[in-house]
Amino acid sequence: MKEIKGRAEIIELVDAFYDKVNKDELLSPVFNEIAGVKWELHLPKMYNFWDSLLFGTQSYKGKPFDQHIPLPLMVKHFDRWVRLFNETLDERFVGEKAEEARVKATNIAGVFRFKMDMLGRMQAEI
Repeated sequence: MKEIKGRAEIIELVDAFYDKVNKDELLSPVFNEIAGVKWELHLPKMYNFWDSLLFGTQSYKGKPFDQHIPLPLMVKHFDRWVRLFNETLDERFVGEKAEEARVKATNIAGVFRFKMDMLGRMQAEI
Protein backbone atom coordinates (compact mmCIF):
# COMPACT_ATOMS: atom_id res chain seq x y z
CA MET A 1 0.00 0.00 0.00
CA LYS A 2 1.25 3.45 -0.85
CA GLU A 3 0.21 7.06 -0.75
CA ILE A 4 -1.07 9.03 -3.70
CA LYS A 5 1.78 11.46 -4.24
CA GLY A 6 1.37 12.57 -7.82
CA ARG A 7 0.49 11.81 -11.41
CA ALA A 8 1.92 8.26 -11.42
CA GLU A 9 -0.43 7.18 -8.62
CA ILE A 10 -3.36 8.98 -10.26
CA ILE A 11 -2.75 6.96 -13.42
CA GLU A 12 -2.52 3.74 -11.41
CA LEU A 13 -5.76 4.54 -9.57
CA VAL A 14 -7.69 5.49 -12.69
CA ASP A 15 -6.43 2.51 -14.71
CA ALA A 16 -7.18 0.01 -11.93
CA PHE A 17 -10.61 1.53 -11.29
CA TYR A 18 -11.68 1.50 -14.94
CA ASP A 19 -10.36 -2.03 -15.29
CA LYS A 20 -12.93 -2.96 -12.62
CA VAL A 21 -15.61 -0.91 -14.41
CA ASN A 22 -14.90 -2.74 -17.68
CA LYS A 23 -15.34 -6.10 -15.94
CA ASP A 24 -18.48 -5.10 -14.06
CA GLU A 25 -21.76 -6.55 -15.35
CA LEU A 26 -23.72 -3.40 -14.41
CA LEU A 27 -21.36 -0.61 -15.44
CA SER A 28 -19.50 -2.07 -18.41
CA PRO A 29 -22.55 -2.00 -20.72
CA VAL A 30 -23.23 1.64 -19.84
CA PHE A 31 -19.66 2.71 -20.62
CA ASN A 32 -19.00 0.46 -23.59
CA GLU A 33 -22.30 -0.25 -25.33
CA ILE A 34 -24.47 2.76 -24.49
CA ALA A 35 -21.93 5.58 -24.14
CA GLY A 36 -19.42 4.02 -26.51
CA VAL A 37 -16.48 5.31 -24.50
CA LYS A 38 -13.26 5.60 -26.44
CA TRP A 39 -10.89 4.55 -23.66
CA GLU A 40 -7.76 5.94 -25.31
CA LEU A 41 -9.39 9.39 -25.06
CA HIS A 42 -11.33 8.94 -21.82
CA LEU A 43 -8.51 7.72 -19.58
CA PRO A 44 -6.21 10.74 -20.12
CA LYS A 45 -9.17 13.01 -19.34
CA MET A 46 -9.73 11.10 -16.11
CA TYR A 47 -6.03 11.38 -15.21
CA ASN A 48 -6.36 15.14 -15.63
CA PHE A 49 -9.67 15.22 -13.75
CA TRP A 50 -8.28 13.48 -10.66
CA ASP A 51 -4.96 15.30 -10.88
CA SER A 52 -6.88 18.57 -10.85
CA LEU A 53 -9.10 17.49 -7.94
CA LEU A 54 -6.35 16.12 -5.73
CA PHE A 55 -3.40 18.33 -6.63
CA GLY A 56 -4.97 21.49 -8.07
CA THR A 57 -3.14 21.18 -11.39
CA GLN A 58 -6.07 22.60 -13.36
CA SER A 59 -5.18 20.17 -16.14
CA TYR A 60 -8.81 19.11 -16.58
CA LYS A 61 -11.03 21.24 -18.76
CA GLY A 62 -14.57 20.13 -19.24
CA LYS A 63 -18.03 19.63 -17.83
CA PRO A 64 -18.17 16.04 -16.58
CA PHE A 65 -21.85 16.09 -15.66
CA ASP A 66 -22.96 16.98 -19.18
CA GLN A 67 -21.60 13.67 -20.51
CA HIS A 68 -23.91 11.77 -18.16
CA ILE A 69 -27.21 13.50 -18.97
CA PRO A 70 -28.23 11.29 -21.91
CA LEU A 71 -27.33 8.02 -20.16
CA PRO A 72 -29.99 5.76 -18.58
CA LEU A 73 -28.47 5.93 -15.12
CA MET A 74 -30.14 4.83 -11.92
CA VAL A 75 -29.16 5.01 -8.26
CA LYS A 76 -27.62 1.54 -8.47
CA HIS A 77 -25.15 2.72 -11.14
CA PHE A 78 -23.82 5.51 -8.95
CA ASP A 79 -23.70 3.23 -5.91
CA ARG A 80 -21.69 0.65 -7.85
CA TRP A 81 -19.35 3.33 -9.22
CA VAL A 82 -18.58 4.54 -5.70
CA ARG A 83 -18.15 0.99 -4.39
CA LEU A 84 -15.68 0.07 -7.14
CA PHE A 85 -13.77 3.32 -6.69
CA ASN A 86 -13.49 2.76 -2.94
CA GLU A 87 -12.46 -0.89 -3.46
CA THR A 88 -9.69 0.30 -5.75
CA LEU A 89 -8.49 2.80 -3.16
CA ASP A 90 -8.64 0.19 -0.39
CA GLU A 91 -6.61 -2.30 -2.43
CA ARG A 92 -3.83 0.09 -3.42
CA PHE A 93 -3.60 3.30 -1.43
CA VAL A 94 -3.47 4.78 2.05
CA GLY A 95 -3.09 8.26 3.42
CA GLU A 96 -4.53 11.72 3.19
CA LYS A 97 -4.90 11.92 -0.61
CA ALA A 98 -6.56 8.48 -0.73
CA GLU A 99 -9.11 9.64 1.82
CA GLU A 100 -9.57 12.91 -0.06
CA ALA A 101 -10.19 10.93 -3.27
CA ARG A 102 -12.74 8.77 -1.43
CA VAL A 103 -14.64 11.80 -0.15
CA LYS A 104 -14.52 13.55 -3.51
CA ALA A 105 -15.76 10.46 -5.39
CA THR A 106 -18.65 10.05 -2.96
CA ASN A 107 -19.52 13.73 -3.24
CA ILE A 108 -19.32 13.69 -7.05
CA ALA A 109 -21.65 10.69 -7.22
CA GLY A 110 -24.05 12.43 -4.83
CA VAL A 111 -24.07 15.64 -6.84
CA PHE A 112 -24.57 13.75 -10.11
CA ARG A 113 -27.42 11.75 -8.57
CA PHE A 114 -29.04 14.94 -7.28
CA LYS A 115 -28.72 16.72 -10.64
CA MET A 116 -30.06 13.70 -12.54
CA ASP A 117 -32.96 13.53 -10.11
CA MET A 118 -33.65 17.23 -10.61
CA LEU A 119 -33.74 16.63 -14.35
CA GLY A 120 -36.19 13.79 -13.79
CA ARG A 121 -33.65 11.30 -15.12
CA MET A 122 -32.96 9.28 -11.99
CA GLN A 123 -34.97 6.29 -10.96
CA ALA A 124 -34.64 4.49 -7.65
CA GLU A 125 -33.91 0.81 -7.86
CA ILE A 126 -37.08 -1.17 -7.27
